[in-house]
Amino acid sequence: MHIYNYEEKNSKYQPHIDLFPMQINISCISNDIPYPVISLQILTFEVEGQEGSTIIDKVTRTVTVPLKETINLKEVVVKQCKVTEGVEAPLDSATVIDLSSPKKYTISLYQDYEWTIQASQTIERKLTIKNQFGKPKINSKTHEITAEVAKTASQKNVYISDIKLGPAEISTQTFLDPSGNEIEIPLNTALDFSFPKTVIVRYHDIEEKWTISISRSDKSVATGEADAWVNVAWLHGNGEEGANNGFEYKPADSSEWKVVAAENVNDDDGELTARLSGLKSNTTYVYRAYSGSDYGEEVSFTTSEPVTLPGGSFDEWHQVDKVWNPWAINGTPIWDTGNKGATTMGDSNTQPTDDTWNGKGKAARLESKFIGLGSIGKFAAGNLFIGEYIRTEGTNGVLDFGKPFTARPTKLKGHYKYSTAPISYVSSGYEHLKEKPDTCAIYIALTDWKEPLEIRTKPSDLSVFNKNDPGVIAYAEFYSGETVTEYKSFELTLDYRDTSRVPTYLVLVCSASKFGDFFVGGPGVLLYVDDFSLEYDY
Repeated sequence: MHIYNYEEKNSKYQPHIDLFPMQINISCISNDIPYPVISLQILTFEVEGQEGSTIIDKVTRTVTVPLKETINLKEVVVKQCKVTEGVEAPLDSATVIDLSSPKKYTISLYQDYEWTIQASQTIERKLTIKNQFGKPKINSKTHEITAEVAKTASQKNVYISDIKLGPAEISTQTFLDPSGNEIEIPLNTALDFSFPKTVIVRYHDIEEKWTISISRSDKSVATGEADAWVNVAWLHGNGEEGANNGFEYKPADSSEWKVVAAENVNDDDGELTARLSGLKSNTTYVYRAYSGSDYGEEVSFTTSEPVTLPGGSFDEWHQVDKVWNPWAINGTPIWDTGNKGATTMGDSNTQPTDDTWNGKGKAARLESKFIGLGSIGKFAAGNLFIGEYIRTEGTNGVLDFGKPFTARPTKLKGHYKYSTAPISYVSSGYEHLKEKPDTCAIYIALTDWKEPLEIRTKPSDLSVFNKNDPGVIAYAEFYSGETVTEYKSFELTLDYRDTSRVPTYLVLVCSASKFGDFFVGGPGVLLYVDDFSLEYDY
């Protein structure tokens, strides 16, 4: 792309007269006008075979695209690459790129900005053997697998029930015998693992040589580390496959052990996990795994303090001109709305109301409607979210979703009522929803993002929340297209994808129209929400 030299065009040269001695010199008067600073960004990047949403880090200028395990990293097909408006994208759609290692691309205007595009690809690998003790340790870098059988089992009679070391359906895997010949891996057959065995794995143009080592454990049970929350802890351990396995626990200052209920224990071929609920916050406990009559070592953990949902009562508001803001005039903004955008051509469509679920304080009233004059304007969904409305671009909004948050709640509770209406405003791809009842939306997410998520509603530069984003740790949602004339309570249980990851951000969004991000909905729909709270037990 041609780089326009601003300084060169605007430089001025003038004669300078020096009278002592009398001579004429030509000198350059320097131009102090700097280059315009325009941060050039990759806004959207998608490829074929993608699994989950792309992570774009604007600070490090890194794009990470998650790929299905079957995709050949050397032949990744670009579906879409959008950059800052007015700048040429470094990659066209249908371009084939090699992402077996990170690739650097430069986008330029007044300055050059180097971006890195890389792939993340997780291949599910597993080995299951009879009488195994705990989960095998699989090292994808060294191509080594170490596993243990129970101390009562023999290394000379190992039965493999399942093995997968490459992408599903496109991989071959064979044993390498002492003579160097490849043989099919026999399943559910006695195998001698007195010495390590070599497995050859092939997929695409890749050949990997794996080593499997199996030893006999000197233990029948082991206690792992706990993931301690507020009123809940997740316990880990190992026991003998097929034995009576479980956990016991007690407060650290107690001598009486309690058994974790069997229905809360998961025994996956001797790999033990358990959910222990009903705990006291900020309290130290001790637990141990058991297998048969044997007990593992005692391990302690300490629960944390609960964190209340800031601003969840929706009692505090203040108004600046036509904009209603959901926080006290001198308070700390936690929640925000799209009112700054709506009031460019109308009134705030999210406002406080005295119509509350218990007759006390305030509630939030979210109305979806057309904002504008005559045919000039747009459909705008009434919305309320944790985050910040950043700016309005034309008739589109730019928002930040999420505020810093490190606790791990289990549930969101609250109250709502809703009046639906037929959808009359649709955009491309949503025509099939016309005349169907509009739907309200409430969803909550905990993430480990490095920064808030930038939301952009401009169709050509669209960026919305994706619950399948790899950064999402826990998620719950509520949708309803039914009119509810009296306040009704709701309870959302968060689905955690990993009990050990600690959140960094809380996302909570309410919308009177589910597809409001796409300017789809029914004018006149009303969503009332009141008294949201977080729970920390099951």
